[in-house]
Amino acid sequence: MRKVGIDAVAVERLALAASRSGRRFLLKSYTPAELDYCAGRAERLAGRWAAKEAVIKCFDGTGICYPRRRIEVLPGPNGAPAVTLLGGDHPATIEVSITHHGGLAVAAATLEMPKQAERLEKPPAGVRLPDRPLDANKGTFGTSVVLAGSRGLTGAAYLSSMAAARTGSGLVRLLVAEGIYPILAAKCVEVMATPVPEVAPGAVGHAHHEAVARHFEGAGAGLVGPGLGRDHSTWRLATELAQELRCPLVVDADGLNALADNQRALRKLGRDRVLTPHPGEMGRLAGKPVKEVQADRAGLARRKAEEWGAVVVLKGARTVVAAPDGRVSEDSHQVPALATGGTGDVLGGMICALLAQGLDPYTAAVTGVYVHAEAGRRISQRIGDAGLLASDLLDEIPIVLKLLRAGRAAP
Repeated sequence: MRKVGIDAVAVERLALAASRSGRRFLLKSYTPAELDYCAGRAERLAGRWAAKEAVIKCFDGTGICYPRRRIEVLPGPNGAPAVTLLGGDHPATIEVSITHHGGLAVAAATLEMPKQAERLEKPPAGVRLPDRPLDANKGTFGTSVVLAGSRGLTGAAYLSSMAAARTGSGLVRLLVAEGIYPILAAKCVEVMATPVPEVAPGAVGHAHHEAVARHFEGAGAGLVGPGLGRDHSTWRLATELAQELRCPLVVDADGLNALADNQRALRKLGRDRVLTPHPGEMGRLAGKPVKEVQADRAGLARRKAEEWGAVVVLKGARTVVAAPDGRVSEDSHQVPALATGGTGDVLGGMICALLAQGLDPYTAAVTGVYVHAEAGRRISQRIGDAGLLASDLLDEIPIVLKLLRAGRAAP
């Protein structure tokens, strides 16, 4: 965004105002350094006044407002006037010129700054993106294996696997029950939809544990749970995979419900596990009502992460990420538009992809949460706080990743 501001003021008018009101007047509009430089000379005071007004005009329509006393205009290294914005973190570049003619001080200012839509909210300290080397191939960025979906819940399988692809996983394999395979094979053309034996119409189960587990061999990371359904055999399979798989694993949705139904399994999880409960699921996992979960989100997430030996992502406004070693990150986003079905499936796929690309579980979770929330925030800026579809996030994810890599996040 580029804007121009111009202003002019009579030198005599500034001289008169300064003489009548004295230093008290000057301190409302000038910094001490400016007053030292001007040394009471009316033409210098007028030049800076005009420059400040020109800068203020540049910010018209941006929602950003700087009073005169926070716009400092002093000679730069080459003697030309240079502008410093005091007390703000806006990535603005401003150039000014000051001339005098016919008793007037005339200033022109040029403002350049990224459009608001191109700026990201400040990320938490733990956010880090995987490297994307120029000589990479699809094997460089890992394989994500997703076990998801059941009859009536095919959307969860689509959203979670496509989110993994959109977050940069080199390959994504989606494991689905044979009965729903034709739906996902037609829907997910960029994802390798793979049928596995079912124990009931559209449901995977424990009877085919070995066949399912074999697909995770060599995976960079896995995701188990979105839309799997509530068949008892499905839950047993999900629980055993959460304990036994050797690859880093995200457990979400019905995978979490399965663990809540088998509390002993929570204390026997495999290495590098990330659990992603919403408050209701966290309540079932921890044996607490949702009201208590919400009353101590960070504390509960931290305690349970240590107890279960897994990274815990407690979703909601200001999502909390807690690691077994005591680290806790609270994302600053509060995006009501994200409170809709399927957005959690997207987050699970994103964290899985970041794990597959080599991030450790805590960093993958913190980064995934931030990118997911920022994508939702950007969409809600365009459409409002209602009406966001989980699938809307899929196109926004790579844009946020690009801007984050380009350093477009607020400092």
